Amino acid sequence: MKRLLLVLLTLFTVTTGFAQTVRWHTFVEALELNKKEPRKIIVDVYTDWCGWCKVMEKNTYNHKIIAEYINKTYYVVKLNAEQKEDVEIGDKTYKFVAQGRRGYHELAAILLQGNMVYPSVVFLDEKVRIIQSFQGYIRAKQFDEITKYIGENHYISKSWDDFIAGYKSKVTE
Repeated sequence: MKRLLLVLLTLFTVTTGFAQTVRWHTFVEALELNKKEPRKIIVDVYTDWCGWCKVMEKNTYNHKIIAEYINKTYYVVKLNAEQKEDVEIGDKTYKFVAQGRRGYHELAAILLQGNMVYPSVVFLDEKVRIIQSFQGYIRAKQFDEITKYIGENHYISKSWDDFIAGYKSKVTE
């Protein structure tokens, strides 16, 4: 029995030791980190009831290659579009707005420019300006392509089509 437990514990340690997960931050934490070491920011805008948000977290964000790359290249934020907690940034406080059955958070509405679709992913530059937002579920391979295109600044000098023509993702689905 002891031997079986030791084997199971060893297997658990080995398999979890190699797992890569995203280091999620709050929006305020990402801004503070960005002051010390500027990076682009990915904001995953979700809701608790969104099924595709959960699928994207499981299949896209938890993909080993993606998690490893975005952890070293970006600050990654998880923002509940319906959270009730205020978010204070500088002298501005963003609040929950009660509307209809659920309502929305002002910060999510600003980032999504009023297009409240879930899941949504917003890419911000090092100065916290919106580069691009994407609505809906994004598969792991597509997300890998997008994060490289933006993270390596290809979006500044190349069209998406030119980038994709020369990029080979290591992510297989």
